[in-house]
Amino acid sequence: MAKLMTEMLKGTLEGIVLAILTEKPAYGYEITARLRDEGFTEIAEGTIYALLVRIEQKGLVDIEKRPSEKGPPRKVFTLNASGNTYLEEFWTAWTFLSGRLDHLRND
Repeated sequence: MAKLMTEMLKGTLEGIVLAILTEKPAYGYEITARLRDEGFTEIAEGTIYALLVRIEQKGLVDIEKRPSEKGPPRKVFTLNASGNTYLEEFWTAWTFLSGRLDHLRND
């Protein structure tokens, strides 16, 4: 089941991360920790950092560099208007798909 879960997450992880950013701005490790708290324990940090680069390139987040007590400044990600629009579309698609899957499962 782990392989199937990984494959299914590939298509939804972007929306999941954007949903986390609706709560408050966060940097990569905070996002990874939150995902783990929510039960997504198998997601590697590298996967999240690559995803953050993609959503930054798509213009879905704003970036602020904040000083860190250890090492270089942290990139803090904040969901912007384009990200909110994308997330609304994600939830619409998710609601449709999950409804269809529930229908198929219960038939």
